[in-house]
Amino acid sequence: MSAWSVYLEAYGLLLAAMTLLWLVSVRLRNASIVDPLWGMTFVLAGGWYFLRTPDGDPGRKLLVMTLVTVWGLRLSIHLLWRNLGEPEDPRYQAFRRRFGPQRYWWVSFFQVFVLQGTLSWLIGAPLLGAQLGGGPLGWLDAVGAGVWLVGMVFEAGSDLQLARFRARRTRPDQLLTDGFWRYTRHPNYFGDSACWWGYGLLSIAAGGYAWALGAVLMTVLIIRVSGVALLERSSMNQKPGYAEYAARTSAFLPWFPRKPRATPDAR
Repeated sequence: MSAWSVYLEAYGLLLAAMTLLWLVSVRLRNASIVDPLWGMTFVLAGGWYFLRTPDGDPGRKLLVMTLVTVWGLRLSIHLLWRNLGEPEDPRYQAFRRRFGPQRYWWVSFFQVFVLQGTLSWLIGAPLLGAQLGGGPLGWLDAVGAGVWLVGMVFEAGSDLQLARFRARRTRPDQLLTDGFWRYTRHPNYFGDSACWWGYGLLSIAAGGYAWALGAVLMTVLIIRVSGVALLERSSMNQKPGYAEYAARTSAFLPWFPRKPRATPDAR
């Protein structure tokens, strides 16, 4: 069985899972159910690769499955808790208004569920690359696991910090600028990206160089498409003081805050 055959099998599995989710969403009239379960699609695909790659190193296979299961479960639980009792996500409400009830049911299938399943499949390529072959665990695997751990600390820690901040803030336009947010304006997105670079390094350690490109795709999507870019635009327009915060704080990669520039009148 070739690697590409296993990869295509996983795509079929993901599309089947997304089709079931879509049917449930049509029944509930709420497409937001896809968001909390998106993280588990990587666990599903990774588990399929685990079963279909008998030639992979057992230690590396167990390592990558442990890491992606922890990552996927944490993300799903976090989003499920955050969205519990909330109305449908505004993005999907906008789709519903744009296309109307007669067309939205099938538009949502392709533009929400098939799209997310396809992205999960493409991004998750390192999970296959890490399990295809390669020698026993080595130093690069340790580096990959370390990068993943740093990412998980940033992602989980900043999500928890943000949840606590939202619970105690008195205005919706207040800024969180301490803790993880002191060093990067988007610590949760940085952490997410770092986790995927960890999987990418595990894939490279197994000789799956091309499969590691899924980490690049995840990072590009986070920075340029769905995460950082969108939040930056909305925050600049809606949150007073954000421009000043942005001037001193790194946008993505964590770094020490920059000192404010001296004004011409400063002594």
